[in-house]
Amino acid sequence: METTHTVLVFRTNIRLKKDLELIKPLFRKIKEISSWSVDLEDNDKVLRLETSAIQIETIIKTINEAGFFCEELMD
Repeated sequence: METTHTVLVFRTNIRLKKDLELIKPLFRKIKEISSWSVDLEDNDKVLRLETSAIQIETIIKTINEAGFFCEELMD
């Protein structure tokens, strides 16, 4: 059975590669995340996550607890 993946998009204040290193181990612990990236060149420092099933609030809470701002970007 194939798992359906959803792409979630967030605005953050993650600015530096060292910031990504702080987040990487947190996302590794969340098995529902299959891939993620942050566009450090974008003004909104866009975080994109591919996930099988996770609550948006869980991502926001994880990023906030790491000391960063995070909010979902809506269409």
